[in-house]
Parts: sequence; structure tokens; C-alpha cells
Amino acid sequence: MAIMVIGGAGYIGSHTAHILKDRGHEVVVLDSLELGHREAVAGLPFVEANYADRAALDGAIKQYRVNAVMHFGAYASVGDSVANPAKYYENNIGAGLAILRAMLDNDVKHMIFSSSAATYGEPQTIPIPEDHPQQPTNPYGETKLMYERILRDYDAAYGLKSVSLRYFNAAGADPAGRLGEDHQPEQHIIPLVLDVALGRRADVKIFGTDWDTRDGTCLRDFIHIVDLADAHILALEHLRAGGKTTAYNLGNGRGHTVKEVIDAVERVTGKKVNAIPAPRRPGDPARLVASYDRIKAELGWNPRYPEIDTIIEHAFRWREAHPEGYRS
Repeated sequence: MAIMVIGGAGYIGSHTAHILKDRGHEVVVLDSLELGHREAVAGLPFVEANYADRAALDGAIKQYRVNAVMHFGAYASVGDSVANPAKYYENNIGAGLAILRAMLDNDVKHMIFSSSAATYGEPQTIPIPEDHPQQPTNPYGETKLMYERILRDYDAAYGLKSVSLRYFNAAGADPAGRLGEDHQPEQHIIPLVLDVALGRRADVKIFGTDWDTRDGTCLRDFIHIVDLADAHILALEHLRAGGKTTAYNLGNGRGHTVKEVIDAVERVTGKKVNAIPAPRRPGDPARLVASYDRIKAELGWNPRYPEIDTIIEHAFRWREAHPEGYRS
């Protein structure tokens, strides 16, 4: 038996797949390599396919005797989803249904789903609990919320159990230096700021300096990539022990503004960062900070790397050593 990691050659999926293997689990990665990197899953069984491909899904499930799925495969850019919503609904929902059909046809009844804080929209309270109203402000968030609802319906009708993990801002890199963050193009704030510090980018844009936050820049909750991976494993253990379908927030319970992230990068690297104010982006909430009380109480999860300087240090080490990302 094995765990299929869909989207496992991407940033979060690859870290999770390797940690699963490190802890003695059998793993098979399925990824189209549209956004992922084959180098990120070196040493793991790998199927190159789009998860809309039912034949590839069925074949991999049977070949590797898969009994659980972790789904990281969706498109995940807020701005891109606003500009091109069809791409997000067709892939994140339409193709995502193929995974569930393949699971049902092969009697695979456990899924861990990569959801998002984007399902909440503009928060009414900070920190955000899991029972906060879910009112997404962009198509990306809408697709994540829709898939969560589909999973609840599939449990009620077919007994397919799932845990939806609502990430806040994934960040950092494998502390051992094996893996890191490599998006083309890069859109996440920490690697963008690091690239300025490393001299690979002239400046970084701050999208909005008049938000309702302590310094006028967006406030985000950054969660270390290894802590995210740990939560996926705990969630799978929950289901295997007979646990119910549910959802959990994954964050640190604290927030840092964009300006504070820039300050932390300067502190860690010893380099000055040139930051340029820019207009707000459509669909961005001002503040996103998690309450993770539920997963702490029910699964015993606690972040091991909560400090922003530690998160940035791990990201910096990998990025400095890999100037061309995995192509290095």
C-alpha cells in the first residue's frame, strides 16, 4: 500500500513526499511537471501525468496499491485566477473530480486536500478560526471552497473521508538543504525579497501601502514548509484511525507585514533590499492570520519553526545555493 502525492513535484508536495518517505511510508508521486520539478522528487516512484488523466490515475493506483491520496495539484495564484477564472474552474474543479472518480472506482477512501485561507476572504475576526464565514474574494479561493464542499458531499454519499488543510502562507525550505521553493515565475514574497538581497532582482514591489494594518502593508501568517508537511501526516493518521471528515487551519497564529518580512530578510542576509510601492492587487485581503487551536487540540500539531527569521534563514540557504533553482 502507498500514498499517492498528486502535485508532488511542486513546492509543498515535494517536501511532504520526502518527509513521508523519511518516516517509512510508501509514496508514489503523480505530477504533470507543468509547474513542478522532476529533480524535487529524485529517488521517489514517479508518474508523469496530468491528474485529469483517468487512465494514468487508475494505473498508478493499481500498480502501487494506493490506499490514500494527498492532493496538491491545483493552480494557486490569486492574481492569475482573477485574470483567467476559466483556467481555475476547469482544472481545480473539473480535473479535480477525476481524482475522486478514480478513488471511488478503486476503493480508495482517504484524501488529504491542500485547501487555503483564501476560502475565508476578508476576515471579520483575527485570528481566523475554522468556523469563520467562508466568503472568498477571488476565483482561486472559490475553487478551494467548492472542492471542500464536494469532499463533504462525497463523504455523505460514498464514505470518502477527507481532511482539508487551509494553508496560510507556506514559506521556508527543507532545513537539510535538499529541497526549496522554485516557481517560474516566482510570485511569493519571501523568495522575491531574497532575490533582491542576493542581487538577482533589482527591487521588490509592495502591493499597497495604505491597508488597514500596523504599517499599511498586507499582514500575512507565514508557516514553515516542514510544519505543513507534518500536519498532512497527522491528518492522514487521523483518518486511518477512523477520524471524521474535517478541516483545519495551518498557520502560526501570528502575522508579519510585508515591510516586516523585508526587515527580516535584511536582518538574516545582512543585505539592503530595494522595495518599491505599487498599487493594490485585485482580490488581496488586508490581513490573514490563523487560529490553529483546533488542530493543536485534536491532532496535537504545533509549529516547530514558528519564527520568521528561521523560516527566512532556511529559505535563504537553499536559494543562495541554487541560483537557478532546481536547474542548478
